[in-house]
Amino acid sequence: MSESGGTTAADTEYGVFLPIGSGGWIVSDTAPHPEATYAYNRRAAVLAERYGLDFVMSMGKWRGYGGTTDHWGRTLESITMMAGLAEATERVKVWATVHTNLFHPAVTAKMFTTLQEIAGGRAGMNIVVGAYAEEFSQMGLWDGGLSHADRYRWTEEWTSVLERLWTEPSVDHDGEYFHLDDCRSLPHPAQRPTLIAAGRSEAGLEFQSRHCDGSFLTAQDLPGLREASHDVKLRAEKQGRTIRTYSMLTVVMADTDEEAEARRTAYGRGADVEALVNMKVSWGLPPERALSLTAERPEDEAFQTPFVTGSPETVAERIREIVGFAELDGLMLIFPDYHADLADFGERVMPLLRPAGAGAGP
Repeated sequence: MSESGGTTAADTEYGVFLPIGSGGWIVSDTAPHPEATYAYNRRAAVLAERYGLDFVMSMGKWRGYGGTTDHWGRTLESITMMAGLAEATERVKVWATVHTNLFHPAVTAKMFTTLQEIAGGRAGMNIVVGAYAEEFSQMGLWDGGLSHADRYRWTEEWTSVLERLWTEPSVDHDGEYFHLDDCRSLPHPAQRPTLIAAGRSEAGLEFQSRHCDGSFLTAQDLPGLREASHDVKLRAEKQGRTIRTYSMLTVVMADTDEEAEARRTAYGRGADVEALVNMKVSWGLPPERALSLTAERPEDEAFQTPFVTGSPETVAERIREIVGFAELDGLMLIFPDYHADLADFGERVMPLLRPAGAGAGP
Protein backbone atom coordinates (compact mmCIF):
# COMPACT_ATOMS: atom_id res chain seq x y z
CA MET A 1 0.00 0.00 0.00
CA SER A 2 1.13 3.58 -0.57
CA GLU A 3 1.57 6.09 2.24
CA SER A 4 -1.85 7.56 1.42
CA GLY A 5 -3.52 4.19 1.83
CA GLY A 6 -3.92 3.51 -1.89
CA THR A 7 -2.70 0.61 -3.96
CA THR A 8 0.82 0.63 -5.39
CA ALA A 9 1.48 -0.11 -9.06
CA ALA A 10 2.90 -3.51 -8.10
CA ASP A 11 -0.24 -4.43 -6.12
CA THR A 12 -2.61 -3.24 -8.85
CA GLU A 13 -4.59 -5.67 -10.98
CA TYR A 14 -3.97 -5.10 -14.68
CA GLY A 15 -6.41 -6.35 -17.26
CA VAL A 16 -7.35 -6.05 -20.90
CA PHE A 17 -10.63 -4.81 -22.37
CA LEU A 18 -10.91 -7.21 -25.28
CA PRO A 19 -11.91 -5.98 -28.76
CA ILE A 20 -15.10 -8.02 -29.02
CA GLY A 21 -16.45 -5.35 -31.41
CA SER A 22 -14.89 -4.59 -34.79
CA GLY A 23 -12.61 -1.56 -34.63
CA GLY A 24 -11.71 -2.01 -30.99
CA TRP A 25 -11.82 1.13 -28.86
CA ILE A 26 -10.47 3.81 -31.20
CA VAL A 27 -13.16 5.22 -33.51
CA SER A 28 -10.95 6.18 -36.43
CA ASP A 29 -10.19 5.09 -39.97
CA THR A 30 -6.46 5.77 -39.49
CA ALA A 31 -6.08 3.54 -36.42
CA PRO A 32 -5.56 -0.23 -36.38
CA HIS A 33 -8.88 -2.03 -36.84
CA PRO A 34 -9.05 -5.13 -34.61
CA GLU A 35 -11.45 -7.68 -36.04
CA ALA A 36 -14.30 -9.10 -34.00
CA THR A 37 -13.16 -12.69 -34.30
CA TYR A 38 -12.58 -15.36 -31.71
CA ALA A 39 -9.08 -16.00 -33.09
CA TYR A 40 -8.06 -12.35 -32.62
CA ASN A 41 -9.45 -12.21 -29.08
CA ARG A 42 -7.99 -15.59 -28.16
CA ARG A 43 -4.53 -14.39 -29.15
CA ALA A 44 -4.98 -11.23 -27.05
CA ALA A 45 -6.10 -13.25 -24.00
CA VAL A 46 -3.19 -15.68 -24.32
CA LEU A 47 -0.76 -12.75 -24.53
CA ALA A 48 -2.34 -11.13 -21.47
CA GLU A 49 -1.79 -14.32 -19.52
CA ARG A 50 1.74 -14.80 -20.83
CA TYR A 51 2.82 -11.36 -19.68
CA GLY A 52 1.33 -11.59 -16.21
CA LEU A 53 -1.82 -9.50 -16.57
CA ASP A 54 -4.61 -10.48 -14.22
CA PHE A 55 -7.90 -10.43 -16.11
CA VAL A 56 -9.52 -10.11 -19.50
CA MET A 57 -13.00 -8.65 -19.92
CA SER A 58 -15.41 -8.32 -22.83
CA MET A 59 -18.37 -6.01 -23.27
CA GLY A 60 -21.87 -6.86 -24.47
CA LYS A 61 -22.87 -5.00 -27.63
CA TRP A 62 -25.80 -5.65 -29.97
CA ARG A 63 -25.70 -2.85 -32.55
CA GLY A 64 -22.93 -0.75 -34.10
CA TYR A 65 -22.62 2.94 -34.87
CA GLY A 66 -22.13 3.09 -38.63
CA GLY A 67 -19.89 5.78 -40.05
CA THR A 68 -16.98 5.23 -42.41
CA THR A 69 -15.61 2.52 -40.10
CA ASP A 70 -18.95 0.82 -39.33
CA HIS A 71 -17.70 0.92 -35.76
CA TRP A 72 -18.81 -2.14 -33.77
CA GLY A 73 -20.97 -3.20 -36.69
CA ARG A 74 -19.66 -6.72 -36.06
CA THR A 75 -19.55 -8.08 -32.52
CA LEU A 76 -19.22 -11.40 -30.75
CA GLU A 77 -21.32 -12.50 -27.77
CA SER A 78 -19.53 -12.01 -24.48
CA ILE A 79 -20.40 -15.06 -22.37
CA THR A 80 -19.82 -17.72 -25.00
CA MET A 81 -16.56 -16.10 -26.09
CA MET A 82 -15.27 -15.99 -22.51
CA ALA A 83 -16.11 -19.67 -22.07
CA GLY A 84 -13.79 -20.39 -24.99
CA LEU A 85 -11.10 -18.15 -23.52
CA ALA A 86 -11.44 -19.88 -20.16
CA GLU A 87 -10.49 -23.13 -21.89
CA ALA A 88 -7.66 -21.41 -23.78
CA THR A 89 -6.04 -20.00 -20.62
CA GLU A 90 -5.05 -21.27 -17.19
CA ARG A 91 -4.53 -18.32 -14.83
CA VAL A 92 -6.00 -15.07 -16.11
CA LYS A 93 -9.49 -14.18 -14.84
CA VAL A 94 -12.27 -14.15 -17.45
CA TRP A 95 -15.01 -11.56 -16.97
CA ALA A 96 -18.08 -11.58 -19.22
CA THR A 97 -20.85 -9.00 -19.56
CA VAL A 98 -24.57 -9.54 -18.95
CA HIS A 99 -27.39 -7.11 -19.75
CA THR A 100 -30.00 -7.63 -17.09
CA ASN A 101 -32.83 -6.69 -19.45
CA LEU A 102 -31.91 -9.48 -21.89
CA PHE A 103 -31.04 -12.45 -19.67
CA HIS A 104 -33.37 -13.94 -17.07
CA PRO A 105 -31.55 -14.40 -13.73
CA ALA A 106 -32.29 -18.15 -13.69
CA VAL A 107 -30.74 -18.57 -17.15
CA THR A 108 -27.78 -16.40 -16.12
CA ALA A 109 -27.24 -18.36 -12.91
CA LYS A 110 -26.87 -21.58 -14.88
CA MET A 111 -24.65 -20.02 -17.55
CA PHE A 112 -22.18 -18.55 -15.07
CA THR A 113 -22.10 -21.67 -12.94
CA THR A 114 -21.01 -23.44 -16.12
CA LEU A 115 -18.49 -20.71 -16.99
CA GLN A 116 -17.10 -20.87 -13.47
CA GLU A 117 -16.60 -24.62 -13.78
CA ILE A 118 -14.85 -24.26 -17.13
CA ALA A 119 -12.66 -21.48 -15.72
CA GLY A 120 -11.79 -23.29 -12.50
CA GLY A 121 -12.94 -20.39 -10.34
CA ARG A 122 -11.71 -17.53 -12.56
CA ALA A 123 -15.09 -16.32 -13.86
CA GLY A 124 -16.55 -12.88 -13.32
CA MET A 125 -19.78 -11.15 -14.32
CA ASN A 126 -19.95 -7.54 -15.44
CA ILE A 127 -23.55 -6.57 -14.65
CA VAL A 128 -24.90 -3.92 -17.02
CA VAL A 129 -28.24 -2.14 -16.74
CA GLY A 130 -29.07 -2.02 -20.45
CA ALA A 131 -29.67 1.66 -21.27
CA TYR A 132 -29.15 2.08 -25.04
CA ALA A 133 -32.68 1.93 -26.40
CA GLU A 134 -31.82 1.25 -30.04
CA GLU A 135 -29.85 -1.88 -29.20
CA PHE A 136 -32.80 -3.50 -27.46
CA SER A 137 -35.75 -2.03 -29.36
CA GLN A 138 -34.48 -3.78 -32.52
CA MET A 139 -35.28 -7.03 -30.67
CA GLY A 140 -38.56 -5.80 -29.24
CA LEU A 141 -36.99 -5.91 -25.77
CA TRP A 142 -36.89 -2.24 -24.81
CA ASP A 143 -39.42 -1.02 -22.27
CA GLY A 144 -39.54 2.72 -22.73
CA GLY A 145 -41.80 3.04 -19.70
CA LEU A 146 -38.98 2.14 -17.32
CA SER A 147 -37.08 5.09 -15.92
CA HIS A 148 -33.41 5.02 -14.91
CA ALA A 149 -34.50 4.36 -11.32
CA ASP A 150 -36.85 1.61 -12.49
CA ARG A 151 -34.05 -0.13 -14.38
CA TYR A 152 -31.91 -0.17 -11.26
CA ARG A 153 -34.78 -1.57 -9.21
CA TRP A 154 -35.07 -4.25 -11.89
CA THR A 155 -31.33 -4.97 -11.66
CA GLU A 156 -31.35 -4.99 -7.85
CA GLU A 157 -34.12 -7.59 -7.86
CA TRP A 158 -32.43 -9.48 -10.71
CA THR A 159 -29.16 -9.72 -8.78
CA SER A 160 -30.83 -10.73 -5.53
CA VAL A 161 -32.62 -13.57 -7.34
CA LEU A 162 -29.35 -14.59 -9.01
CA GLU A 163 -27.51 -14.76 -5.68
CA ARG A 164 -30.28 -16.86 -4.14
CA LEU A 165 -30.20 -19.28 -7.07
CA TRP A 166 -26.47 -19.74 -6.51
CA THR A 167 -26.91 -20.60 -2.82
CA GLU A 168 -30.40 -22.02 -2.15
CA PRO A 169 -31.76 -25.43 -3.20
CA SER A 170 -35.04 -23.91 -4.40
CA VAL A 171 -36.22 -20.33 -4.88
CA ASP A 172 -39.75 -18.98 -4.58
CA HIS A 173 -39.94 -15.31 -5.47
CA ASP A 174 -42.88 -13.02 -6.18
CA GLY A 175 -41.35 -9.62 -6.84
CA GLU A 176 -41.98 -6.49 -8.82
CA TYR A 177 -40.33 -7.80 -11.99
CA PHE A 178 -39.55 -11.50 -11.50
CA HIS A 179 -41.66 -14.46 -10.41
CA LEU A 180 -40.12 -17.84 -9.62
CA ASP A 181 -41.94 -20.93 -8.41
CA ASP A 182 -39.79 -23.65 -6.83
CA CYS A 183 -37.00 -22.61 -9.22
CA ARG A 184 -33.89 -24.78 -9.01
CA SER A 185 -30.43 -24.13 -10.33
CA LEU A 186 -28.09 -26.97 -9.46
CA PRO A 187 -25.23 -27.39 -9.12
CA HIS A 188 -24.31 -24.21 -7.34
CA PRO A 189 -20.97 -22.64 -8.28
CA ALA A 190 -18.19 -23.99 -6.07
CA GLN A 191 -16.99 -20.37 -5.81
CA ARG A 192 -19.23 -17.36 -6.37
CA PRO A 193 -18.23 -15.58 -9.59
CA THR A 194 -16.77 -12.13 -9.14
CA LEU A 195 -19.44 -9.45 -9.64
CA ILE A 196 -18.49 -6.10 -11.12
CA ALA A 197 -20.41 -3.12 -12.48
CA ALA A 198 -19.95 0.45 -13.68
CA GLY A 199 -22.01 3.61 -13.35
CA ARG A 200 -21.70 6.85 -11.41
CA SER A 201 -25.37 7.58 -10.69
CA GLU A 202 -26.60 7.43 -7.10
CA ALA A 203 -28.58 4.29 -7.89
CA GLY A 204 -25.61 2.71 -9.63
CA LEU A 205 -23.19 3.37 -6.79
CA GLU A 206 -25.63 2.07 -4.21
CA PHE A 207 -26.16 -1.08 -6.26
CA GLN A 208 -22.41 -1.65 -6.52
CA SER A 209 -21.90 -1.11 -2.79
CA ARG A 210 -24.50 -3.76 -1.95
CA HIS A 211 -23.67 -6.47 -4.47
CA CYS A 212 -20.40 -6.01 -6.32
CA ASP A 213 -16.80 -7.00 -5.70
CA GLY A 214 -15.51 -4.40 -8.16
CA SER A 215 -16.56 -0.99 -9.45
CA PHE A 216 -15.44 0.49 -12.79
CA LEU A 217 -15.20 4.27 -12.48
CA THR A 218 -14.84 7.25 -14.81
CA ALA A 219 -14.25 10.92 -14.03
CA GLN A 220 -13.27 14.18 -15.71
CA ASP A 221 -9.87 14.28 -14.01
CA LEU A 222 -7.67 12.47 -11.51
CA PRO A 223 -9.05 14.29 -8.43
CA GLY A 224 -12.53 13.28 -9.56
CA LEU A 225 -11.42 9.68 -10.03
CA ARG A 226 -9.90 9.62 -6.55
CA GLU A 227 -13.09 11.05 -5.07
CA ALA A 228 -15.16 8.44 -6.90
CA SER A 229 -12.95 5.63 -5.61
CA HIS A 230 -13.25 6.89 -2.04
CA ASP A 231 -17.01 7.31 -2.41
CA VAL A 232 -17.88 3.79 -3.55
CA LYS A 233 -15.51 2.21 -1.02
CA LEU A 234 -17.13 4.18 1.79
CA ARG A 235 -20.58 3.13 0.60
CA ALA A 236 -19.52 -0.52 0.64
CA GLU A 237 -17.97 -0.13 4.09
CA LYS A 238 -21.30 1.15 5.40
CA GLN A 239 -22.84 -2.08 4.06
CA GLY A 240 -20.22 -4.14 5.93
CA ARG A 241 -18.49 -5.02 2.67
CA THR A 242 -15.34 -4.18 0.72
CA ILE A 243 -15.11 -3.30 -2.95
CA ARG A 244 -12.21 -2.85 -5.36
CA THR A 245 -12.09 0.08 -7.77
CA TYR A 246 -10.96 0.07 -11.39
CA SER A 247 -10.71 2.48 -14.30
CA MET A 248 -9.90 2.22 -18.01
CA LEU A 249 -6.89 3.51 -19.90
CA THR A 250 -5.78 3.42 -23.54
CA VAL A 251 -2.03 2.95 -24.01
CA VAL A 252 -0.28 4.34 -27.12
CA MET A 253 3.40 3.46 -26.83
CA ALA A 254 6.55 3.70 -28.94
CA ASP A 255 10.31 3.78 -28.40
CA THR A 256 10.25 7.49 -27.58
CA ASP A 257 7.68 9.94 -26.24
CA GLU A 258 7.77 11.83 -29.55
CA GLU A 259 7.08 8.72 -31.61
CA ALA A 260 4.24 7.70 -29.35
CA GLU A 261 2.63 11.14 -29.60
CA ALA A 262 2.98 10.97 -33.37
CA ARG A 263 1.10 7.66 -33.33
CA ARG A 264 -1.67 9.14 -31.23
CA THR A 265 -1.95 12.17 -33.52
CA ALA A 266 -2.14 9.96 -36.59
CA TYR A 267 -4.91 7.86 -35.06
CA GLY A 268 -6.88 10.91 -33.95
CA ARG A 269 -6.63 12.51 -37.38
CA GLY A 270 -8.95 9.86 -38.82
CA ALA A 271 -11.71 10.24 -36.22
CA ASP A 272 -14.97 8.81 -37.57
CA VAL A 273 -17.20 11.75 -36.66
CA GLU A 274 -20.39 10.11 -37.92
CA ALA A 275 -19.89 7.02 -35.75
CA LEU A 276 -18.93 9.15 -32.75
CA VAL A 277 -22.07 11.27 -33.12
CA ASN A 278 -24.22 8.16 -33.48
CA MET A 279 -22.64 6.78 -30.32
CA LYS A 280 -23.44 9.94 -28.34
CA VAL A 281 -27.00 9.96 -29.65
CA SER A 282 -27.37 6.40 -28.38
CA TRP A 283 -26.51 7.76 -24.92
CA GLY A 284 -29.53 10.03 -25.16
CA LEU A 285 -27.91 13.28 -26.37
CA PRO A 286 -29.77 15.35 -29.00
CA PRO A 287 -28.04 15.04 -32.43
CA GLU A 288 -27.07 18.74 -32.48
CA ARG A 289 -25.43 18.49 -29.06
CA ALA A 290 -23.69 15.23 -29.97
CA LEU A 291 -22.26 16.86 -33.11
CA SER A 292 -21.06 19.98 -31.30
CA LEU A 293 -19.34 17.95 -28.59
CA THR A 294 -17.61 15.75 -31.14
CA ALA A 295 -16.56 18.67 -33.35
CA GLU A 296 -14.70 20.42 -30.53
CA ARG A 297 -11.79 17.94 -30.48
CA PRO A 298 -12.51 14.96 -32.76
CA GLU A 299 -8.89 13.82 -32.55
CA ASP A 300 -9.37 13.22 -28.81
CA GLU A 301 -12.96 12.00 -29.11
CA ALA A 302 -11.71 9.13 -31.28
CA PHE A 303 -10.33 7.63 -28.06
CA GLN A 304 -13.22 6.37 -25.96
CA THR A 305 -11.25 6.42 -22.72
CA PRO A 306 -8.47 8.50 -21.14
CA PHE A 307 -5.15 7.70 -22.80
CA VAL A 308 -1.44 7.83 -22.09
CA THR A 309 1.31 8.12 -24.68
CA GLY A 310 5.02 7.71 -24.40
CA SER A 311 8.00 5.43 -24.15
CA PRO A 312 7.79 2.35 -21.93
CA GLU A 313 9.34 4.31 -19.07
CA THR A 314 6.91 7.21 -19.51
CA VAL A 315 3.90 4.91 -19.76
CA ALA A 316 4.95 3.07 -16.59
CA GLU A 317 5.40 6.36 -14.73
CA ARG A 318 2.02 7.69 -15.83
CA ILE A 319 0.32 4.47 -14.73
CA ARG A 320 2.02 4.71 -11.34
CA GLU A 321 0.75 8.27 -10.99
CA ILE A 322 -2.83 7.36 -11.92
CA VAL A 323 -3.00 4.34 -9.65
CA GLY A 324 -1.31 6.06 -6.74
CA PHE A 325 -3.17 9.35 -6.85
CA ALA A 326 -6.64 7.94 -7.54
CA GLU A 327 -6.05 5.04 -5.11
CA LEU A 328 -7.32 2.46 -7.57
CA ASP A 329 -7.09 -1.30 -7.22
CA GLY A 330 -6.97 -2.01 -10.91
CA LEU A 331 -6.66 -0.69 -14.46
CA MET A 332 -8.27 -2.21 -17.54
CA LEU A 333 -6.07 -1.46 -20.54
CA ILE A 334 -6.89 -0.86 -24.19
CA PHE A 335 -4.40 -1.10 -27.04
CA PRO A 336 -4.57 0.08 -30.66
CA ASP A 337 -3.14 -3.23 -31.91
CA TYR A 338 -3.88 -5.91 -29.33
CA HIS A 339 -1.26 -8.28 -30.65
CA ALA A 340 1.81 -6.11 -31.28
CA ASP A 341 1.08 -3.45 -28.64
CA LEU A 342 0.05 -5.85 -25.87
CA ALA A 343 3.19 -7.91 -26.41
CA ASP A 344 5.32 -4.75 -26.37
CA PHE A 345 3.61 -3.60 -23.16
CA GLY A 346 4.15 -6.99 -21.60
CA GLU A 347 7.82 -7.10 -22.51
CA ARG A 348 8.76 -3.54 -21.60
CA VAL A 349 6.22 -2.06 -19.17
CA MET A 350 4.98 -4.90 -16.96
CA PRO A 351 8.49 -5.53 -15.54
CA LEU A 352 8.62 -1.84 -14.55
CA LEU A 353 5.19 -1.94 -12.90
CA ARG A 354 5.57 -5.29 -11.23
CA PRO A 355 9.15 -6.21 -10.40
CA ALA A 356 10.00 -9.87 -10.10
CA GLY A 357 8.35 -11.37 -7.02
CA ALA A 358 5.62 -8.71 -6.72
CA GLY A 359 2.05 -9.91 -7.12
CA ALA A 360 -1.35 -8.33 -7.68
CA GLY A 361 -4.22 -8.28 -5.24
CA PRO A 362 -6.99 -10.87 -5.20
